[in-house]
Amino acid sequence: MKHQTILNNQAIDIKDIPVLKYQEFHDENANLLKGHTERHCVNYFGIQEQNQVKLYCCIADDNLHEIYINSAVVDKDDKLSSLTSQNHNFEKFEREIAENFGIEYTDHPWLKPMRFAHNRFDKQQQVANYPFYQADSEELHEVGVGPIHAGIIEPGHFRFICNGEQILHLEIQLGYQHRGIEQLFLQKEKILQRATLAENIAGDTAVGHSTAFSNLWESLCGIKTHESLHFSRTLALELERMAIHTGDLAAIAGDIAYQLGNSVYGRLRTPIVNFFQEWCGNRLAKGLIRPGKINYPFSKEFGGRLMDIFSVYERDFNEMSAQFFHFPSVLARLERTGTVTYEQLLEIGTVGMAARMNGLERDIRKSHPHNLYQNTIQHAPIIKHHGDVYSRTQIRREEIEQSMAYCKQLLENIPHFNKPENIDFVPGKEKFALSLVEGWRGEICHCAITDKTGKLKAYKIKDPSHHNWMALAQAVRNNEISDFPVCNKSFNLSYCGHDL
Repeated sequence: MKHQTILNNQAIDIKDIPVLKYQEFHDENANLLKGHTERHCVNYFGIQEQNQVKLYCCIADDNLHEIYINSAVVDKDDKLSSLTSQNHNFEKFEREIAENFGIEYTDHPWLKPMRFAHNRFDKQQQVANYPFYQADSEELHEVGVGPIHAGIIEPGHFRFICNGEQILHLEIQLGYQHRGIEQLFLQKEKILQRATLAENIAGDTAVGHSTAFSNLWESLCGIKTHESLHFSRTLALELERMAIHTGDLAAIAGDIAYQLGNSVYGRLRTPIVNFFQEWCGNRLAKGLIRPGKINYPFSKEFGGRLMDIFSVYERDFNEMSAQFFHFPSVLARLERTGTVTYEQLLEIGTVGMAARMNGLERDIRKSHPHNLYQNTIQHAPIIKHHGDVYSRTQIRREEIEQSMAYCKQLLENIPHFNKPENIDFVPGKEKFALSLVEGWRGEICHCAITDKTGKLKAYKIKDPSHHNWMALAQAVRNNEISDFPVCNKSFNLSYCGHDL
C-alpha cells in the first residue's frame, strides 16, 4: 500500500500511514495528481525526528471525498528531486521544507526562502537579502511597494518589473512577522491557550481557523459533539463570510473611486459584526468557538434579532448591488482586469474563491463536508468563468446572498443547547488527525500529530492564502500598475495567515 485513505476530521494511528522510500514517495504523489483535476495537495510538511526529517503529504480527491496520506524519511543532507518539477501545486510546500530543514531540491524551479521563520535552518538568510527576480534592460524599470503597507495593515513587499505603466512581472515577498504560531501550539498545553492561538492565526478568519482546530481536536480526542456545536460553527462561518465579503465589496468600490458603493457596503458590514458582539462579546467572534462546548448558546431571541438584521441588510444590499453591478464606469474598471486562466489556477493549485472565479470547483463544503454541511445544508458552489476582478466581485455578491439563505435555513430549527461541560481532553497516542474547513477565503487545513504519551508532537496550519498569493502575481501581468490595488483587494489575501 502506497498511501492511507482517510476522511475529513478523521484521526488514525501513525503506524497506518505508509513510510515509503523517497523516490517512491515522490513518484506516488506526483502520479496521484497527474491527469486528475479533481485532486490537489492540501498539506505537505516535515517534522524533525532525531537527525532525520519525516515528510507527510496529504492529497485530497474532491470527487470521492477522500484524503490520501503517505510519508517518507530523509536525511537533511540528502539532495532530492522535487515534486514541484512535476506539479507546481507543491511549490510553496517544498520551499518551506527547504527553508526549515536545509533540504536541497536539485530541480526546484523557484527555491527561495518562504517565511524567514525564526527557527529556519540557515540563519544567514535575511529578509533584507531576498533574491528577487531581475530583468537587465534599459527599457524596463522596477517599482517596489512595501513592506510598510499603504493602508497600514500588515507588512509585505511587492516588486514590480514594468515597461512603462504595464506590469510584466510581480514578485511578492512575505515573511516579516516571525509569529511562530505552530511552535506555540506545542509549547502551550492548555486547551484554552490553543483555542486562543487558533482564532488568532488570521484575525479576519477567527471562526474558520477556530472551527478547524475544534473539529480536529475533538476527532483527535474521540469526543462526540452535540448538534448545537455544529449549528453554532456553521452559522458563524456563514456570518463571517457575509461580513468579510461585504467589507471587500466596499474596498473594491473604494479602489475604483466609486464612493457610494464604498460607503454603503462599508456600512452594511457593521450590523453583521456587531451581531457577533451581541452573541459572544467580540465583533470578530473570538471566544465563540471552543472544542467540546460553547460558552455562548444561541437562543430564539438571537434568531429573531438576526432575522431583523437581515431584513434591513437585504433591502439596502440589493438596492446598492443593482446599481454597482450595472454602472458602466464600474464595469469598465472590473471586467477583463486581473485575469487568471483556468490552466494557471490548476497549475498553481488555487483554492476557494480564487479557484472558483474561473471554473475550478474547489469548495470544502461540498467536496469534504464538515459540520452541518454534511447533512443539513446541501451546498452548491458558486462558479464563474472569466477569472477577472469582476468574477471575483460577482462571487462575493452571490455568496453573500447564498450565506444569508443558509443562515435563514438554520434559524428555522435552532437546537437545544446543553450547559457547557468541562471535558477532559485526552488526545490519542501516536495519532494523526486532519481537519479541512471552507473559510471565506477558501480551504483551511490543520494537521496534528501526537507522540507515544499523547502529547502534541507537531501542529501544521495551512491558510488558503498559502495557495493563492501566486494567483495574484499572475493576475496583474500585462495590466497597468494602477490596476494593482483593485486586483489585490479582489483577492484580499492574508499576510499573517502566511507568516505562521
